[in-house]
Amino acid sequence: MRKQEDEATNNIINSQSRRVSLPISITSVPSLNITESSISAALKKRRVNDSPLGRAFDLQTRAQLDAEIARMFYTGGLPFNFARNPYYVSSYSFAANHVLGGYVPPGYNKLRTTLLQQEKANVERLLEPIKSTWLEKDCSGEVKDKQFIANLLKEVIDEVGHQKVVQVITDNASNCKGAREIIEGMFPHIYWTPCVVHTLNLALKNICAAKNLETNQETYDVCHWITKIHRDALQIKNFIMNHSMRLVIYNRFSPLKLLSIADTRFAFIIVMLKRFKIIRRALEAMVMSDQWAQYREDDQDKARFVRDKVVDEDWWEKVDYIIAFTGPIYDMIRVCDTDKPCLHLVYEL
Repeated sequence: MRKQEDEATNNIINSQSRRVSLPISITSVPSLNITESSISAALKKRRVNDSPLGRAFDLQTRAQLDAEIARMFYTGGLPFNFARNPYYVSSYSFAANHVLGGYVPPGYNKLRTTLLQQEKANVERLLEPIKSTWLEKDCSGEVKDKQFIANLLKEVIDEVGHQKVVQVITDNASNCKGAREIIEGMFPHIYWTPCVVHTLNLALKNICAAKNLETNQETYDVCHWITKIHRDALQIKNFIMNHSMRLVIYNRFSPLKLLSIADTRFAFIIVMLKRFKIIRRALEAMVMSDQWAQYREDDQDKARFVRDKVVDEDWWEKVDYIIAFTGPIYDMIRVCDTDKPCLHLVYEL
């Protein structure tokens, strides 16, 4: 029994992390195969450190600090680019120029609580003078109606010269349409063209997220089922991503992430459904796996809903159909959503 206790004690001691010596002296790593040239260089360096100049600048201590900092980078997985951070340099410069005997750097909890709150309050205080001028400068007081936009366009046209302007391009909003009528009334030779990407995105949004309005009743009756498919996909994504354990299970079956797409992005519904089509097999394997079956939680109804939709062949056929018939619009949006000239590509499509 005594022998087993000693072995257990030794195992505990051996399992504890041990500090590895720093590479600042050849005597610290005697097991290495050191060549004659390396020994000569090390001895020369030691003579420099032991010289009056070396002792005056404390070169040995500086070398040890360099090794400590380097070890921090390597063991912490810090990118080397972090050494270019000006606050990284200034922090060590401040410590070197002040007598801080017994100073201990801030720990994990202090960095994520007290110091973080302190830095946030400082940034807010620095931004306060800028924020106080917002109302004074009336940054949001202008009403962006058709007359306001038409006046802005007219200022630019007058500056350039109306003889040199043949076309004005804006998005397809109602105020921009009204500005078009005003500008074309002033300059009959200038044509207004709506943005291709914005127009196509509005068309795609009206198909995939049709609103139940009296003026849009026909489109809603035909396309409202697409909104339901998108809502199902959104519910599946949220159910997986909003819980760490479910997300871990998903990551075991797919290297691709579930996308969180802002509603303001062009064709955001199609982008999400295209990703679902790519990861379909991974989702099916996930809900049929032992890990998914063994995992239990309070909301069993949502888990059952996710499983039923993922294994539903009819649901996936609808997803494929949506992606297929919206494909031409989606492809044109991708081609035209650029700052480069692309009108010739529109005609080629």
